Amino acid sequence: MKTLLGLAAALLLCGCSIRHDVAKDYPQYLINNQGTSQLPSTTAASEYTVSPTTAANHYEFRSALAGYAHVWVVQFGEMLDDTLQSRDVQAAFGKLTKSDGGATNDGVLVFDLQSYTYAEFGAHVSLKVTYRRGGQDVFSKVYQADGTTQGGKMFWGGAFAMKNAVQQSSKLAIDNILRQLIADLNTRTAHG
Repeated sequence: MKTLLGLAAALLLCGCSIRHDVAKDYPQYLINNQGTSQLPSTTAASEYTVSPTTAANHYEFRSALAGYAHVWVVQFGEMLDDTLQSRDVQAAFGKLTKSDGGATNDGVLVFDLQSYTYAEFGAHVSLKVTYRRGGQDVFSKVYQADGTTQGGKMFWGGAFAMKNAVQQSSKLAIDNILRQLIADLNTRTAHG
């Protein structure tokens, strides 16, 4: 028992951490949860781009429930890009491809992360989306959503369930933002 306590103290004091990249198997998470998004449909946009700061976003946190030796790293830009390429989102938009930066008249969505945190057992996302058509901004809005909290999963599963908890809460927040965005796109295209 003394040896185990000594080892635990040594790990904490030396700053050793066990790194968990949340985006690493997120595409498989999306495949396993295909069909759960239930997004409305739209044909207003056919391309998207993710801002460079969003693509490079890197958020780290620790959780007492999963153990402080664990560091959870959320690469939000990668997760957003994977979500936008998922079957659920592709079905909602008919076709949504990543823009190569060229001009288009079909409608481009520009995603720019304002903030991402994982606190109080859930993801909290603020995401600015600009809709461009023919090189002109049609509208720009900051969407905010909180993913469903995952406290039970974190408590009972600890470090073993933490990655799934972060993936699920983040996906649910992104899905909520996409629902709001699609409603705005459909309203704008219906009225002009």
